[in-house]
Amino acid sequence: VLLRWAQEAGAEAGRTVRAVAAISSPVDLAAAGHALAHGANRQIYTRMFLQSMKPKALAKLQQHPGLFDEAALRAAQDLHAYDNAFTAPLHGFANTEDYWARCSAKPGLKALRHVPALVLNARNDPFIPAACLPTRGEVGPAVTLWQPHEGGHVGFPAGGFPGHVADLPQAVGRWLQHHL
Repeated sequence: VLLRWAQEAGAEAGRTVRAVAAISSPVDLAAAGHALAHGANRQIYTRMFLQSMKPKALAKLQQHPGLFDEAALRAAQDLHAYDNAFTAPLHGFANTEDYWARCSAKPGLKALRHVPALVLNARNDPFIPAACLPTRGEVGPAVTLWQPHEGGHVGFPAGGFPGHVADLPQAVGRWLQHHL
């Protein structure tokens, strides 16, 4: 969302912030959505996400009857179906594909030039396939790509087992400080 805001704000973004950083951001929502719909991701993470998100959506429906199709939401077994039943219609998108395409940050990274942006994604993130990560040729000069081979989803452990995560905030902080 932060990357999309910076893209849409254009020159205005540079008047509001000096730099932005996105860590483990699903810059390609379709690829991330499909990754979460299969294998262990579906059994563990998607189930956990839906257990949290469905009750919140149903609470909105109680506040605003007829807001969306309750049966479709209750039947949703993955994020694609959830977004098709709830997110897309509530926010004016035709369907999940329209929502994921229009809200993905990756296509606009080439034109992002008014504010420095750090896009940090581990290549072994189970939610965000390495194949969908942006390449240097797909981003503009204001974008810094950090794509370490290890790190998982927002983990980036350092040191011996079990590791620690203190290095990530320090590294991102140094990058941000450089742009102040």
